[in-house]
Amino acid sequence: MNPPTHQSEAALHAVDYWQVIKNRYGVILLTFLLVFMTALVITYVMPKKYESKAVVQVRPKGTSTVLMPGMENRNLVEMNQTFFPTEFEVIRSQKTLDAAIEDLDLVNKWNSDPESVRRTLRGIVDAQNIRGTALIEIRVRYNDPKDAQMIAKAVSEAYRERRTAQQGEYASQALEQLSNAVVAQKDLVEDKRKLLSQIIRQEGIIYHGDKNEFQGSRGFDEADQAESVARAYDELDREKIQLESQIETLLKYDGPQLMTYASGLSLPDNIIPVLLPQFQAAEREYQAMKSSGYGELHPKMVQLSTNLKAMEEDLVEAVANLRETLKAKLELSKEQLSRLKTRMDSTIDDAINQGIANQTFIDAKNDFETAQRLLETLQVKEIAEKMQNKITEEPIIIHEEPVVSQVPVSPNVTLNLALGAVVGMVFGIGVAFFLEYLDTSVKSLEDVERYLQVPVLAVIPKDVGVLYKQSGMSPDAEAYRILRTNIEFNRKNPEDNAITVVSGGAGEGKSTTLVNLAYICAQGGYTTLMIDADLRRPRLHTFFDINNSVGLTNYLTTELMLEDVILQTPVDNLYFMPSGILPADAAGILNSRRMSELIQDVKQRFDLVLVDSPPILGVSDASVLASEVDLTMIVVQHRKLPRNMLMRVKQAVENVGGHVIGVVLNNVDVRSDSQYQYYTSYYTYYAPAESQPLPSQAAPSAPSKSTSSRASSRAAADDSKQDLY
Repeated sequence: MNPPTHQSEAALHAVDYWQVIKNRYGVILLTFLLVFMTALVITYVMPKKYESKAVVQVRPKGTSTVLMPGMENRNLVEMNQTFFPTEFEVIRSQKTLDAAIEDLDLVNKWNSDPESVRRTLRGIVDAQNIRGTALIEIRVRYNDPKDAQMIAKAVSEAYRERRTAQQGEYASQALEQLSNAVVAQKDLVEDKRKLLSQIIRQEGIIYHGDKNEFQGSRGFDEADQAESVARAYDELDREKIQLESQIETLLKYDGPQLMTYASGLSLPDNIIPVLLPQFQAAEREYQAMKSSGYGELHPKMVQLSTNLKAMEEDLVEAVANLRETLKAKLELSKEQLSRLKTRMDSTIDDAINQGIANQTFIDAKNDFETAQRLLETLQVKEIAEKMQNKITEEPIIIHEEPVVSQVPVSPNVTLNLALGAVVGMVFGIGVAFFLEYLDTSVKSLEDVERYLQVPVLAVIPKDVGVLYKQSGMSPDAEAYRILRTNIEFNRKNPEDNAITVVSGGAGEGKSTTLVNLAYICAQGGYTTLMIDADLRRPRLHTFFDINNSVGLTNYLTTELMLEDVILQTPVDNLYFMPSGILPADAAGILNSRRMSELIQDVKQRFDLVLVDSPPILGVSDASVLASEVDLTMIVVQHRKLPRNMLMRVKQAVENVGGHVIGVVLNNVDVRSDSQYQYYTSYYTYYAPAESQPLPSQAAPSAPSKSTSSRASSRAAADDSKQDLY
């Protein structure tokens, strides 16, 4: 039966990682030693290099104590973040190196061409800044300490000379440019002065240069006069409009309304306000007398009527005079307005022209003064630059001369070996995990149960010997007691007592497992028979020092009785059938009717029959035996057989009709494999005391069926008390 497809395994946790390291510690150690020794050899064969260095201080131009206005931030501008990287490249530049090569005559000394020497120097010369300072370390690493010292000194001197020459050339160029700028600015100032003088003469301006004041011969009140004339014009215009409105109103009214309106006009020649009240009083008196009964012919009434008519005529005449007066004033206002308009236009033109002239003067004056101030600034800078150039200033100060080194700086033995150790350990662990990833062998109980779908009957510790030869009661026997108990409770039929023990390949501990299991079963009261059916390489007789000349093959090929080939071992209840003489056709002998009858006969005589077989994947004998017996137990050596081979073992058994009862995981290193420690941690605790007496030995003869039944009863009683695990 093929196992079902399972999903990928879960990721290992920390304990599993540690377990992998413990299991592969040999690979890790070997890899570590190889890498470490490689680092050691490489370090040993690497050429030794000596280092010599010169410490120089870089002083940008303008660092002396004589500073003029505007020069305080020169250092900050020059010592920016790209200053030191630029200087490092200057130190390693072609011109600097060529100067050093020429000074030391390295072309002839090294017997090489200039380009090769320059390339060599570029590879051994390095420069770096001492953090927080203006100091530069010029380092040279070379296999000759004296050459390293000379090259470091020559490079530092060449750099100093180049820097001095560059700053001197830069200062000369700067001073020349500054002098030219001063001359040009003087010419510009003179031109500005001439232009200003011309404007002053043309406009008649009196200019006090020292007081920063000026005035014109006609004064600068044209703008004020223009504004005053404009205000007078506006007032006269408003008066004209008022007169026009009054005349229009006088023409529109008549009778009493006209008299009332005319009396309200405030004019110097207006007598209507005087005449109108008199007229109104006389009229009221006339009406009163009329109301009193006076007739119109009464002398008083006639007199009052005559007065009223005279007063009315005076009012009409006064209104007419008032109208004429207003018209005259209107004509006068129009004439004055016309003259004022002409004057205002002339005044505004004068003010505009004078304003343009004033602005031209102001602009010319400002240009002149700005040019003059710039000239003064340039002259100050020129003086400062001349003073600066007169001061002797070293741009490069050498604080530490290179010396001949006595101790090589490369290779760094400590660092190389430390890196080799770290890399070796990391690489070893990586190789261990890679091998673990590639390893498809059986590593755990879960692997067996997942791929075979059968239980693990027992976990046998590593290096377990033959139990019956060991003195006292070995703690390892508990693993076989667990195996015995699990076999008892995993077989479905109590009559299935013939079991063959198979393995996928040779050397997996199949025969040792069978012998120890038979010994434990015999101790538990089972009458146990061991049959050595491995007719290729029989080994069971070697465990008991028994002659192998007569046994299974003799019984199958002759008429010998069963009692003639079954031997009593030194252990009570334990019997053994050797393999006999090895035949040419082992599979043919085993696949016979007499072999089937033998199995059925010994099943009736013994409580447990254990049949040893050759590896099932190598020959067909094991498959034949699996088909003859009731059950098949597979012995798998821990971390040896690949999972696919283990599945083929089970498939080979099932293909011939056999039934796999379970798997014994053999040769497990429980001391280093922590996942199995819980499985065997109580062996010592539950092991019988050494003082406990051993079972008495039985008579050396094949047991009868009644004896087997009684022994089976005792074994069942004992096994009911065993832990199932």
